[in-house]
Amino acid sequence: MNLRIRAAWIAMAILFIAGATSAQQTERRSITFADMVSMRRLTGPQISPDGKSIAYEVATPDLAANKISHDIWVVAVVGGESRQLTRGGSDTRPRWSPDGKKLAFLSARDGTQQIYWIGPEGGEAARATSLSTGADNELWSPDGKWVAFVSSVHPDCKDDACNAQRDTEKERIKVKARIYDRLMVRHWNAWWDGKRSHLFVMAIGGGAPRDLTPGADYDVPPFNLSDPEAIAFSPDSQELCFTANTDKDEALSTNGDLFTVPITGATEPKRISSNPGNDWGPTYSPDGKWIAYRAQMQPGYESDRWRLMLYERKNGKQINLTEDFDRSVDAFAWAPDSKALYFQAEDKAEMPIFSIAASAGHTPKVVLGVSFNPEFDVSRDGRMLVFTRMSMTMPAEVFVANSDGSEIRQVTHQNGALLAQLELPLPEPFWFAGAEGAQVEGLMLRPPHFDEAKKYPLLLLIHGGPQQMWADSWSNRWNPEVMAAPGYVTVMINVRGSPGYGRKFTAEITHDWGGKVYEDLMKGLDAALAKYPFIDGSRMAAAGGSYGGYMVDWIATHSDRFKCLISHAGSYDEVSMYATEELWFQEWEFGGPPWSNPELYKKWSPHEYAGALGKYKTPTLVVAGELDFRVPYTQSLEFFNALQRQGVPSKLLIFPDEGHWILKPQNSELWYKTFHGWLAKYLK
Repeated sequence: MNLRIRAAWIAMAILFIAGATSAQQTERRSITFADMVSMRRLTGPQISPDGKSIAYEVATPDLAANKISHDIWVVAVVGGESRQLTRGGSDTRPRWSPDGKKLAFLSARDGTQQIYWIGPEGGEAARATSLSTGADNELWSPDGKWVAFVSSVHPDCKDDACNAQRDTEKERIKVKARIYDRLMVRHWNAWWDGKRSHLFVMAIGGGAPRDLTPGADYDVPPFNLSDPEAIAFSPDSQELCFTANTDKDEALSTNGDLFTVPITGATEPKRISSNPGNDWGPTYSPDGKWIAYRAQMQPGYESDRWRLMLYERKNGKQINLTEDFDRSVDAFAWAPDSKALYFQAEDKAEMPIFSIAASAGHTPKVVLGVSFNPEFDVSRDGRMLVFTRMSMTMPAEVFVANSDGSEIRQVTHQNGALLAQLELPLPEPFWFAGAEGAQVEGLMLRPPHFDEAKKYPLLLLIHGGPQQMWADSWSNRWNPEVMAAPGYVTVMINVRGSPGYGRKFTAEITHDWGGKVYEDLMKGLDAALAKYPFIDGSRMAAAGGSYGGYMVDWIATHSDRFKCLISHAGSYDEVSMYATEELWFQEWEFGGPPWSNPELYKKWSPHEYAGALGKYKTPTLVVAGELDFRVPYTQSLEFFNALQRQGVPSKLLIFPDEGHWILKPQNSELWYKTFHGWLAKYLK
């Protein structure tokens, strides 16, 4: 048991003893979907230049209205009552002006998403941009005179009037056919409309925004789901650095290079990195000598380990700060003295914050360890870290600490009152020997109101990615606490492919999708049954999404241990999965396109094992979104058809307005209801 979990158990014991002495103590209850969906979701903490206030974004689900509202809040660093600053309902990404007198943010309150700003005392927000194509990724210049942002425009248009006219003409055309002569034609959940995301800069005092990448047939930044900032101002505010992928076939390339461009736009962007892998997220050192960024060295491998790199502006020299650090660097930030950097990295189901000297030959030091800290910011004087912290028993809240990790304090309590009513068991780690004897970590979650004398059915959850991991973190899409609440022991295993356990462990899933992972799962299941006598091995279910859905499809023909299965957005036929948008993914994981390595595609494709009638036996729920272009929903239809054709009890749940993730509150409600209903039918 690690220190954090042990400390949490002790704290819970103390609270239990103290609570037992109170005649007014109210017994905590199990969490429900209604509880989960009503919780506020905090992201993006930003500390003010004077170090006294923290701005952050709050997403508030509204189940009745079937939407999620986003607004900007502010809280004092010393804690106290948080204050809602905006009420636009679509307000995101708060960013302090250098003098602290304004907060810029993004909002679609008037239709198209634009940049707005507001004083920290509140009042009416003023709109800063009015482009027909909208604005995103806003960034203040250090001198406060400029704001940079990106906007999706027609590459050959030279001004906003051209873009507006082009979009109006497109809307008037009655034929809505799409015609392409290149990849990538669609991505994530949208078809490509011919536009490109360009980099703009605008004077704070007014004037038309200036396109710094005019005519560019590439995006600034490339598509990403959650990566750190991809643009940065130089300390003198005269230059911008950005990430772009200029390769011809984006569907086949994970490449990203760094470019610099003067804010005047007087010269073409200059490429300053040429790594065939991926260079991402430039950040200038405060003294202006360096540009820090993350780099993946292996082209075509989207889950290659991220290294923290330095580029010396004077001579172009590059330094790899973390080559000997066997973890993948996530977000990072400079210390104000330019002598060190802070960064996050997943490590054994947690996400600590580290620091490292800004020169070669140093080892990262843990600043905030054995905890999951998904976002952070550094105060201007370098004395304070502001960060969000979450766990499997708590959604994200804002915390502060000294820059050495001492004196940690929670400053927001947006969900505290509701959490106080709920019994949320802590995840318990266990280790076992997986495939080839490798040490593998699992997490076990007891149901609320646990009784040691009872026997409980087991729910095995399988993560996606496949290069992702189960972490001690909060999730609104796959929430283990909600899944365990009806009375299931829930087991999560960080099988081969999971990051946080070293590069070798992560890489061992490639070309081996149904091999060591499947063995890790089965051996983990055996280890849990041997370790926890309260698990009823005769009542077990398995569920997973994305790669986890694939593994459920695989299990359906390789094991009869489970009473029922749940497959969400799983790939079923790896050849027809070539209809995915990011072709590099299939080609990396299966050793090339289907025609060049057909045997590997065949070996690891679940549909190849369907066999004669009667091959499938386990009752299975199949779920997908029609707007899922990552794993086309036809994969789920193929699987469901095979189940039905072989007479296996099965149910299909399709969301026409969702993609790879089920996000709308009422859709999420139906997802959880159907999920729990399927389990209850076969496990209760």
